[in-house]
This record gives sequence, structure tokens and C-alpha cells, in this order.
Amino acid sequence: MKNLLLMRHAKSSWKDVSLPDHQRPLNRRGKRDAPRMGKFLQEQGVHLDAILCSTAVRARATAEGFLQEYTFEGEVLYVDDLYHADPETIIYILNQLPEKVDTAMVISHNPGLDYFLEMACDVYDHMTTACVAYISYPLEKWDDLRPMTKGKLIHLWKPREI
Repeated sequence: MKNLLLMRHAKSSWKDVSLPDHQRPLNRRGKRDAPRMGKFLQEQGVHLDAILCSTAVRARATAEGFLQEYTFEGEVLYVDDLYHADPETIIYILNQLPEKVDTAMVISHNPGLDYFLEMACDVYDHMTTACVAYISYPLEKWDDLRPMTKGKLIHLWKPREI
């Protein structure tokens, strides 16, 4: 069994419109929600073996805020290709994970995460900022994950609902 947590980056700031999209930071709400989600998942007893994160500033800041309240023994792997990744790219990246990783988190962007959730679980829900989807797959190896592999949505946690 492999488990995947998809996390959309926390709310970003549009205050400085001259910044390129990749460089946008978190706004006040984003800086509040990322640690809240980390604390919540810690309290839920969710154990992560790997965290893969987009290189965008807002995604990195989400990972950093999340880890202020969540105990993680490993290192976050920052992956350029997760910046606005489509579901197929996310799957390709997950296919590279070692077999010993049972539960992985991907911190990325929409619309790719919405599309991934729809493709993987037939769930038509919007992943708001800092939202976390918990998907379970009947797989032994990440390398077996394919676009047509169906997972079971265990939880969809939105910051306003926790």
C-alpha cells in the first residue's frame, strides 16, 4: 500500500505585481495556514517518509511553514518540474521514489492538483490553498503508479474546515 498526500501551496501574495509568478511569496493567511496544516497532520498521526516540493517561492514557504509544526526526519526534495506540473509529470516524479517510501507528500500548484485528484479518485473538488488530499493506492512500488491507477481518497482537509 502506498499513500500520497497532495498539498496545494498556501495563499500567496499579489502585492508586488512586478514579481514573476515563480517568485511570489505567501501572504498573511498563507503564513498562518501552512503551519496549521502541519500541526493538524501531526495530530492526526500522519507519518511522511518523503516530501517533494515545487521550487516556487510560495511552495517552498509552504513547506517551511508546514515543517514548523510537523516533525519530519528527512529532507524536503525541491523539484523544478513540480512547478505547475500536470498529473502525468507528478506521476513520473513519484515513479522515481524508492520502494521503502510508503507515504509521500507533494506540495505543488493548481490546476494540476485538481486534475490529479479527479484523475486518481474521480473526485471533482477544488483544492483550495493549503488544502491536503490523502490518497491511498493498492501498490507495492511507486514505479507501478500510472495515470489510470485509481486511488481511494481517504481525506480532503481544507484549512477553513479544520
